[in-house]
Amino acid sequence: MSEFISHECGIALVRLKKPLAYYQEKYGTPLWGFNQLFLLMEKQHNRGQDGAGVACVKFDVPAGEPYMFRERNVETNPLDKIFQALLTRYNTLVNEGAVHPEFPETAKRRFDFCGELYLGHLRYGTSGGYNMSACHPFFRRSSWPTRNLMLAGNFNLTNTAELNDSLIAIGQHPIFATDTQAILERIGFCLDDEHEDLYRALKTQSLPGTEISRRINEEIDPGRVLRKAAANWDGGYSLVGVLGNGDGFVCRDPSGIRPCYWFENDEVVAFASERAPLCTGFEVEASQVNEVEPGCAVIMKKGGEVRVERIRAALPKTQCTFERIYFSRGNDADIYRERKALGAGLTAQIWKAVSGDLAKSVFSFIPNTAEVAYFGLMSELRLRRRSEVKQTLLDAAKNGTLDEKLVDHLILDNWPRGEKIVTKDVKLRTFISQEKSRNNLASHVYDVTYGVVEDGDNLVCVDDSIVRGTTLRRSILRILKRLNPKKIIIASTAPQIRYPDCYGIDMSEIGKFVAFEAAITLLKERGQANIIQEVYHLCREQLKNPSAEPVNHVRKIYEPFTAEEISAKITQLVSPPQNGWQGEIEIIFQSIENLHAALPNHTGDWYFTGKYPTPGGYRVVNQAYVNYYEKSEGRSY
Repeated sequence: MSEFISHECGIALVRLKKPLAYYQEKYGTPLWGFNQLFLLMEKQHNRGQDGAGVACVKFDVPAGEPYMFRERNVETNPLDKIFQALLTRYNTLVNEGAVHPEFPETAKRRFDFCGELYLGHLRYGTSGGYNMSACHPFFRRSSWPTRNLMLAGNFNLTNTAELNDSLIAIGQHPIFATDTQAILERIGFCLDDEHEDLYRALKTQSLPGTEISRRINEEIDPGRVLRKAAANWDGGYSLVGVLGNGDGFVCRDPSGIRPCYWFENDEVVAFASERAPLCTGFEVEASQVNEVEPGCAVIMKKGGEVRVERIRAALPKTQCTFERIYFSRGNDADIYRERKALGAGLTAQIWKAVSGDLAKSVFSFIPNTAEVAYFGLMSELRLRRRSEVKQTLLDAAKNGTLDEKLVDHLILDNWPRGEKIVTKDVKLRTFISQEKSRNNLASHVYDVTYGVVEDGDNLVCVDDSIVRGTTLRRSILRILKRLNPKKIIIASTAPQIRYPDCYGIDMSEIGKFVAFEAAITLLKERGQANIIQEVYHLCREQLKNPSAEPVNHVRKIYEPFTAEEISAKITQLVSPPQNGWQGEIEIIFQSIENLHAALPNHTGDWYFTGKYPTPGGYRVVNQAYVNYYEKSEGRSY
């Protein structure tokens, strides 16, 4: 995906189950938990370039001393800057003699990030801007340990406005900047209620204040708090939170849209947005890493109890397919196999596009995230060619026409040829650049390998997804033309992206999708422009009556056309001027059927099909269309 897309953040949590002296003795450092947090975050650095934040909670700190700490950074390479600064601070304390590494109590007392409970977050911003105030973890402070809350997440909610209204209705003054703030305040309100209920009940027993505090710390129930707080959340989310008393929790949306995994042994409980970082960080098999079940929370009490509780009724599981296509790192065994299957699923269309002439076709991929799918395509092409060769040999043997010349021809000719054609020439990810400067960057980021495409060759490049077509139009196709192929074929492992996302990926402006642009163009060309206005009025009516059965009226825009017709129009829209080049361009997209065959356990496909898992999704798609029709830019939720 060489498009400007902000997307799912990364979360991490490490909860130590032994005294710090245990880790000093076994691993040689009291900062083992801190180091494991860094490893989990580093292995997920693909999930956030807009900011990073870490937090630490220390257990059993004497009254009057701080016990919760937070560091955030929104500069370039924020994760590196945070950990380098903290480790520099620690090493300075060691060199000054204030901390003796072999005595963990000195590190815990002197160094802010030597504790028992750690939280980390990597941010891709979809709302709230890119400054420090929008960087996780968010911190709600109090002089009562159980009312101190730090929260981070990978999520978007579709009903933030309604949540803020509910806070206003009870007398609060919420900050409207982000849905994170709305969730923080909602959980905080329910946490306050839980705390007050316990305080009043214990106060009637005439207990001293210190005993009341101790009992509240033990008896506060994060699961009950989350059940109350999350009752009306609509969206996709994986949240991690820590309380000042040492309790922690991780919860996931009831549709399982956003991913979350966890691992537990007798030393640690750890969480991450992806499975592979946990496997690497703790040197365990994939089978030892569990998925946080949709609608559930994993509760960690300071006393050591770890339990799984249901906080929302489970909905049909609709895990985000983009996680598997693009966002998660491909070193997870299942994701690797799935991406190969996505590439293989393009074989029939590509074979047809090159007329089966593998001898005069060069296969490659762009960007690097499409490499595994490219391997899958090449493997399937070879299998198909082997099948042809086998049948030809059997027929020749049967007919008595088998000879050395035929064998040489079958073995040496018409096999798929793979080359590294496109490279990123600038160490800058185009999708993390600001929109205004992105157009200038796009034309300079990529370059090609000259001399490997010969006259008369087809050039096939696998892409993981095509969202807006901007980079194809302004950069990639222009530079591929320099190689003078007979035909350029761009094959997307994802289907056509037709509808906005509102659960984590920042794809809410429908007018910017090249598939939508193609459908609108076709309607106008074929005298069906009345549908454009009809859909607008239907969307307006739906938004006026939110209690009605949710309907995605935007699907009517695509109904008159086949997927092939829209693909052909997309090809026209993204094709640059010929400027003397006589070749042909064809854009190919994955079919919905092959998508689900490749990703049988991930059915979240609303950006392709328009079938949303929650009512909020339907509200967003209709609002996105109204915004498009009224020429109103900005997010639709």
